[in-house]
Amino acid sequence: MKTGIFGSACQKDKQTLIKRLFAKLADVGAAVYVDRDFYAFLCNEWDFCPPADGILEGDVFDLDVAISVGGDGTFLRTASRINRQEIPILGINTGHLGFLADTGSQELDDTIDEVFKNYYRTEERTLLRLHTREKLFAGYNYALNEVAVLKRDTSAMITIHALLDDDFLASYQADGLIVATPTGSTAYSMSVNGPILVPQSASLVISPVAPHSLNVRPLVVPDTSVITLTIESRSEFFLVSLDGRSEIFPAGASLSIRKADYVTRIIKRHNQTFYQTLRNKLLWGTDVRRTSTDTDTFDI
Repeated sequence: MKTGIFGSACQKDKQTLIKRLFAKLADVGAAVYVDRDFYAFLCNEWDFCPPADGILEGDVFDLDVAISVGGDGTFLRTASRINRQEIPILGINTGHLGFLADTGSQELDDTIDEVFKNYYRTEERTLLRLHTREKLFAGYNYALNEVAVLKRDTSAMITIHALLDDDFLASYQADGLIVATPTGSTAYSMSVNGPILVPQSASLVISPVAPHSLNVRPLVVPDTSVITLTIESRSEFFLVSLDGRSEIFPAGASLSIRKADYVTRIIKRHNQTFYQTLRNKLLWGTDVRRTSTDTDTFDI
């Protein structure tokens, strides 16, 4: 099985996990190909040059599986490199929360064994496509998590005129506006009190960032919608961010956001569910007043 390893700079306390990953891949007989920049980091910073069958350069890969080593940001960058190539991605978490990179140290060996026995499932995740009449976004114009429109270099809010399928929705006076996929509903959108969507939901969520009107709330819309945004800004510019990749746009620019015509495929274990992830990552249902060893009730 041809396996590509993508990663980013990690703290030294993650060395053990990453060395375990390469050792496990050798044990299962994987053909290992490593991203050039990640391999250079391992060799130069950690003096660890693992055996590799090849180095990955460019954006076209002949791989059966991609492994993202890092946090969710690394996973998003890996997904942008994979692009339309339909290569399923496994996220190994060396970061913190990890909704996308959700395989931790304890699950590493079992997960690799299952992947190489083809005992896993893939989830197809929706992406967003950003379009402008003139090409204003220089890079990869797709987003797995969200497209965010944000103010820049001033304390003044921006005004965002939003249409859904050419039907006027609202004019938001706010610090920004987020259009998120179900995958992105647990990212930036959640931090501004947007709803959490199940990954298989055929929906998008529009969440304002610090709106001036208290009666403005996040809105869930069908993922067949075409969302058009026109932005006014006193500073004459505003910021557009796709999964954290940002560009400066001129005020008055019109943005068209819609569901992409391809998906990102994410590897999941058969016993792993989204609801389990919510319980583990967000501590749903956990009584934070207790520890795992508490047996007595608290006096309140």
